[in-house]
Amino acid sequence: MAAQNDETSRWYAVHCQPHRESSAAGHLRKQDFEIFLPWREKTRRHARKIENVRRPFFLGYLFIRLDLARDAWRCVNSTFGVARIVMQNDRPAPAPRGVIEALEAACDEQGILHLKKDFRLGQKVRITDGPLVDLVGELDQLTDLERVRVLIDIMGGRTRVLLPRDFLTPADA
Repeated sequence: MAAQNDETSRWYAVHCQPHRESSAAGHLRKQDFEIFLPWREKTRRHARKIENVRRPFFLGYLFIRLDLARDAWRCVNSTFGVARIVMQNDRPAPAPRGVIEALEAACDEQGILHLKKDFRLGQKVRITDGPLVDLVGELDQLTDLERVRVLIDIMGGRTRVLLPRDFLTPADA
C-alpha cells in the first residue's frame, strides 16, 4: 500500500488535529505509509525549571509520500489524529519537488531539523521563540556560534537583546 521512492510518488502535506502530529504519524505508519515529521528542540521555562522539549517543526502538519494512482489515499482523512490531507480542488496538493527531501537531509538521527542560518550584520530578523516572539529587529552582533545580539524597538527606544541563534529567522522569510 505504501508508496515507493520512485518517480510517480510525491510528498503531500497532512493537516493534523491539534497536538496530534505524533499520534497521526504512528497511525499512518501502521497503515504502511511513509511519513516525514520533522522536529525542533525548544527550551521550555516553567515553574523555575528549564527543560528542552521536542515540538513538531511544522505545528499541525506532517508529510506523507503517496502515489495517487496506486495508493488508497482517501483513507488518510479518516485516520486518527488527521484532520485532512491538504487538497487542491479534488486531489491532494503535492509539495514542490525536492523541498521535503532537502528537509529530510537536514534532520539528525532523532528527526530533529537543523537548518543552517547564515546571518549578516544589519540584517532584519524575526524572533521565533521566547518572550519576544514575532518581534522584528536588526542583527547587531554575532557573538558566537550559539548567540547573537539583536537591536529591537521597544517603547520608543532601541534595546540590545542577546538571544540564541535558533530563536531567529530572516525577517523576509
